[in-house]
Amino acid sequence: MLLGMETMLQPDTTLDLPLILQCKALAADYQQCHKRSPEVISANPDVVLELGIEELQKVKHDLEMALSAVWSKNKQLEEELKREQQWYEEQSRMINILNRIEEETKPQAERLTKTRELEDLDNKVSQLKTYKRELLTALCKFLEKHYPPLQNGENKYVSADPDVELLALQDIVEMLISKLMTTPHEPYVTIDDSFWPPYIELLLRFGIALRHPEDPNRIRLEAFHK
Repeated sequence: MLLGMETMLQPDTTLDLPLILQCKALAADYQQCHKRSPEVISANPDVVLELGIEELQKVKHDLEMALSAVWSKNKQLEEELKREQQWYEEQSRMINILNRIEEETKPQAERLTKTRELEDLDNKVSQLKTYKRELLTALCKFLEKHYPPLQNGENKYVSADPDVELLALQDIVEMLISKLMTTPHEPYVTIDDSFWPPYIELLLRFGIALRHPEDPNRIRLEAFHK
């Protein structure tokens, strides 16, 4: 019986060390009793009976102590298990609440994200437009200073139509920029008598404009942004 209890109460982190030691001691005593040869204490049956009763009461007392310790430990473990189950249930309820809140706020968060992205995009477009205006303003000032509109007598080019008014270099550049921005799939501008040939050659020589590969009377602005 004690051997079975020793097997049942092998070292376990859930049991107290004193209980384990007590059970081992009882098991050791039990084994020693089996190894010893029985001694005849007395031939008197009453004496033998009294000694047997005394030994049994001692063993009973030891077993009751061990059983009490086991019950106490079991009760403690049950209380700990109950607390753990309560904690687990609370955590599960909290997780369910958080999941529900996440599902409820997810569409709103997506809308806010899209709105924020659109606002950022609008800001970037606005900045680009402002930058474009600043560049065009600086370009116009540069062209007005270094390539002012042609005055009477300055034009050595004889147009086929003397009534045609020649475009300023600034106007040609603005026309090429506008064409590239509005119709990037068809950025070419057709050259007519209002385009002063030296301006065209200037734009082509410095790589600002390109001729159409099949039509030399059409030019486009170089795609510097690509």
